[in-house]
Amino acid sequence: MNPRLRSDLARLIAAQIFLHACMTGFRMAAPLMALRQGYSPLAVGMLLALFALAPVFMALPAGRYADRRGLKKPVAMAVVIASVGAAVSVAFPVFSVLCVTALTCGAATGLAMIALQRHVGRLANNATELKQVFSWMAIGPSISNFLGPFAAGVMIDSFGFRAAFLLLAMLPSLAWFWVRHTVEHEPVAPELRQSSGSSWNLLKDAGFRKLMLINWMLSSCWDVHTFLVPVLGHERGLSATVIGSILGAFALAATAIRVLMPWLAAHLRESVVIGSAMGATALLFAVYPLVHAAWAMAALSILLGLALGSVQPMIMSTLHQMTPHHRHGEALGLRAMAINGSSVVMPLLFGSVGALVGVGAVFWIVGAVVGTGSPLAWSLRTDHLPGPERTGP
Repeated sequence: MNPRLRSDLARLIAAQIFLHACMTGFRMAAPLMALRQGYSPLAVGMLLALFALAPVFMALPAGRYADRRGLKKPVAMAVVIASVGAAVSVAFPVFSVLCVTALTCGAATGLAMIALQRHVGRLANNATELKQVFSWMAIGPSISNFLGPFAAGVMIDSFGFRAAFLLLAMLPSLAWFWVRHTVEHEPVAPELRQSSGSSWNLLKDAGFRKLMLINWMLSSCWDVHTFLVPVLGHERGLSATVIGSILGAFALAATAIRVLMPWLAAHLRESVVIGSAMGATALLFAVYPLVHAAWAMAALSILLGLALGSVQPMIMSTLHQMTPHHRHGEALGLRAMAINGSSVVMPLLFGSVGALVGVGAVFWIVGAVVGTGSPLAWSLRTDHLPGPERTGP
């Protein structure tokens, strides 16, 4: 990777971290404040769902906007939306306003992430660089998932909720600091945009449909682990600290594999990594409900983090290689819509099914689905490298 690409990538990762940390900080602090104000767990669950709800509906328009406008205008818009949405909670820290903040922070993060991912994909000159840049970009959310909640927690304990909200409201402006001097790519020609038709036309390509289905399966696995491990740990009589450590081990393993992948990118093939991850996930989900010891659950969590953590860079690389150059934003929008829709719906489904047949059965059902779907990953093709010459489907 050349020095110019490393420098550009570092700035974009920094922008991603600060904007995403605003959302993750509020995702921890807002429910905590609602609980302290006496709101029910159901109300808190609805509040959390709002963070993922807005991107479901705005992902496709955001993708097309990024295709038209590039990077800086979508990020500037996201910074304003996130800052204003966070600031109203500083002024009026009540539940209804927290719901507005959840919607705006979720929408802003979704808009910025699509624009950033699109820009980063266009920085790469070949398939190896695609895997490298998206492996590095995948580390950003891991950092912000720690930075946002940690900073908010320290501020809440030291100065109160309003001070925490004020700090979080300032973070998006730091994202703009890192993006403001970025050189935009050549804009997409108007005739290409006008001839593209509906975003849903992308789904006419069999390879793209296959990739979206695989992406949904693996995103559901991530949600299963996050949502059901606390339930399983409670059934096993584990303490909150131990359950948190098990989930923390998963996050650290996912981050570790993403740090390692850029150095191995030249030797990795997308279909092999994704297919292997799906097979490993199916096996680990089959074993998870059978173990009772905390150390065994932690070991499985680490292995699962390594498997699922390796997937996102490979999916992003594949998406950019099989998608028309002028429609990367739309493709990323479809992917974001599927992921956020899954994050809204699947926990409710998992909870309902788990109440009927047990938590262990949910692991086995999802594992069976992923295992059955793993042959789809092995058949993925990435023959087309990124570039303006790719104009289908």
